[in-house]
Amino acid sequence: MTSLNDVCLSVCTRCRPADFPGAETERPGYLLASRVVAEARGVQEALPGLSVRGIRCMSQCKRPCAVAFSAPAKFTLLFGDLAPESDVEAILHLAGQYAQSADGLIPRADRPACLRSGILGRVPPLGYADEMLDRTFTLPSKPV
Repeated sequence: MTSLNDVCLSVCTRCRPADFPGAETERPGYLLASRVVAEARGVQEALPGLSVRGIRCMSQCKRPCAVAFSAPAKFTLLFGDLAPESDVEAILHLAGQYAQSADGLIPRADRPACLRSGILGRVPPLGYADEMLDRTFTLPSKPV
């Protein structure tokens, strides 16, 4: 398990639908990041040390709004299709689940509803060598 001091929640601040006409500070991603930071400050006792960072673009433009959970030696989880007006509590709940998980993988059924179908990727940590690694297609940087 990882302490929340090691969990980083990244939020894309530029996410928006393709036809969004508003200013940068009105973009859904900007609003989501603002609300995540405000809510995280309000629940710091429950989520001590969780770091949140706004990222100007996470290249998920077809699936706004996007967030990612990362920590040392854990899979990074990337989610999209999130709504700034309704999904902040679920995002912070998943941050707690992520911190408590051994490898960062949260079973779909255990995730909050809005985070069950919007997963865009899970990236293994560097040095990962567990059962999901397909050794047939693995080339180490140095010959073994």
